[in-house]
Amino acid sequence: MSADPEIVRLPDAVLFCCNYNQVRSPMAEALLKQFGGVRIFVDSCGLRRASFDPDTDDLEVDPLAAEVMKEIGIDITRHRCKVFDDLEDDSFDLVVSLTPEAQHRAVELARGRAADIEYWPTHDPTLTEGSRDHRLEAYRQVRDGLAARIAKRFAR
Repeated sequence: MSADPEIVRLPDAVLFCCNYNQVRSPMAEALLKQFGGVRIFVDSCGLRRASFDPDTDDLEVDPLAAEVMKEIGIDITRHRCKVFDDLEDDSFDLVVSLTPEAQHRAVELARGRAADIEYWPTHDPTLTEGSRDHRLEAYRQVRDGLAARIAKRFAR
């Protein structure tokens, strides 16, 4: 009996990556963890470390990202930002890059491995100017766009 070509096996391990691991990739990680439960191991990282001072900053994750995730019942305030070199294991079935810069690093990580690479161009809401409400709306759009993409990609 041949396998149904419409049935695609879900990956066992997924990595989301972006530039600093403070906004987009932590959001995606948390959304997939909520959507996929424990069926899929999910992690995230960035290319570079953002400036973070534990003596003055309460959160490593962007506070507006934490706020919009809290609106949908997901707490990312305990997220600790990391870079590729901080990963304990780099044997991911799927690496999803959310920025062009991270896409280059994802390709390097997957070289010679069986990992799939996907590029999901995702707007950086930290570049949005204006009122706090206007900026929060930009973060919500990123959150909702990632949630829709995750639901579509991982629905089986």
